[in-house]
Amino acid sequence: MARTYRALAALLSYPTPELQAAAHDIADVLEDEALIPVMHLANLQPFLAGLAQADIYEVQSRYVALFDRSRTLSLHLFEHVHGESRDRGQAMADLLALYEEHGLDMTAGELPDYLPLFLEFLSLLPQEEAKAMLAEPSGILRALTDRLAGRDAGYGAVMAALADLAEAPALAVSDIPEEDPNDLEALDAVWAEAEVQFGPGESGDGCSTERLRTRIRAASHAV
Repeated sequence: MARTYRALAALLSYPTPELQAAAHDIADVLEDEALIPVMHLANLQPFLAGLAQADIYEVQSRYVALFDRSRTLSLHLFEHVHGESRDRGQAMADLLALYEEHGLDMTAGELPDYLPLFLEFLSLLPQEEAKAMLAEPSGILRALTDRLAGRDAGYGAVMAALADLAEAPALAVSDIPEEDPNDLEALDAVWAEAEVQFGPGESGDGCSTERLRTRIRAASHAV
């Protein structure tokens, strides 16, 4: 069980004073476990130092501008391959069941495909199993890395480290086209979609890790 996944989950979560206070501890975890290549650790240092020292309201505003105002940078994995289709609902139901099997409790209002939550789940698994699971959405991680590269060096460094850990391919996978984050009217139109519904799987079609991987792979290959 690797703490690196939990550390990266924290860095991709909404910033809080508690996260700022833990920035140095997160740096120690990443360095001690050494799952992330030295190059990425070096690139993460300015981000971690800035996180610890910056005004919390500025950090939170930056996070919202990136991940809440831009659908192309959505941290909900299935948004990039299923959109609001019925397939996304079933895929999330499968993922939720998998979390419950491993004793991972979700906060009310969270969706199971939220990347930081997915990384928390991986931190509960044996390393080889966690690495195999992380590889499944690797094309999405590459898309997020590419899109962050031109917008925010700090969060771009976090996502690049995660994509490398997932051994992500050069080919990015996302059904979400690029958009102008300053075009508020267009953003409102994009987000004005039906509420996602998810629940128990169909009878005789139980959840499994392999089934979840198959859903992600199938969506990726369809792009």
